[in-house]
Amino acid sequence: MAGTFKGLTQAQIDKRIKEGRGQGHGPDYKPFIYTRDVSSLGRSHRLPGSKTQRLHHLLSDLELAVFLTLDWSPQVTDIREQFPMRVEDTARLATEHGLPHAKYQGLPQVLTSDFLVDFNDPNRPTLAIQAKYSADLDKPEIIERLEIERRYWSEKGIPWALITEREVSKVAFANIQWLYPAQVEDDVPLDELDRYQALYLAGFQRHPGKKLTAIAQELDMAYEMEPGQALYWLRQLLARHHFLFDINRPYRELKPEDLAANPHYAPLESQRVSR
Repeated sequence: MAGTFKGLTQAQIDKRIKEGRGQGHGPDYKPFIYTRDVSSLGRSHRLPGSKTQRLHHLLSDLELAVFLTLDWSPQVTDIREQFPMRVEDTARLATEHGLPHAKYQGLPQVLTSDFLVDFNDPNRPTLAIQAKYSADLDKPEIIERLEIERRYWSEKGIPWALITEREVSKVAFANIQWLYPAQVEDDVPLDELDRYQALYLAGFQRHPGKKLTAIAQELDMAYEMEPGQALYWLRQLLARHHFLFDINRPYRELKPEDLAANPHYAPLESQRVSR
């Protein structure tokens, strides 16, 4: 949790539970903490998720980076942010292991994990994640709170991961930021996607050594499009996984040889687009 609370009274906690905070799945999930509830230490963000078709409440730039990475992954099926842990369990664990527990006016507070993530992998169905800046890990109170969280999820039999900015690829984050608006755009005509996929496949055959951005410019001129129209559709195709690529390579440097056709959308004899 990247923001700060003065604290919640029992009545306020009960009200959130009654509102359904921390409950539900997919589009019906409501985070226990909304961006408006806290004074964030970083920049807070509200943005739609392609997996859940709802607004997600993220309390820092680091949470944003982790969220975008999760929302991009085809293995992720659901993302629940600001997920509350049962206060009865966290308070008990704190007592059992001699750890201080956050309190307000003597009342143990509800602790949250930044993300509870579901996967389509039966060997790893769920993962809890806490996103913390590395500088915060020098603070004893942060380490103690993380230890409660780690023990909580261990007791539930759910893997738990701590992610800092050091684990987030800057290139991947920049790529996903560029792709994300296309990924969540509604009502994109499928026939247009098919048309531009065919145009790009032909362009890749003609210019296997050129960068994708240069091929997009040539398509604009060849088909008398508005400047940037072909690049718009390239972004749509990449965002929707019609073409697959290494997310850790800057998109401006990509060439046809760096792509593979997604057989789900374009069953080809070869997986290499440029062949």
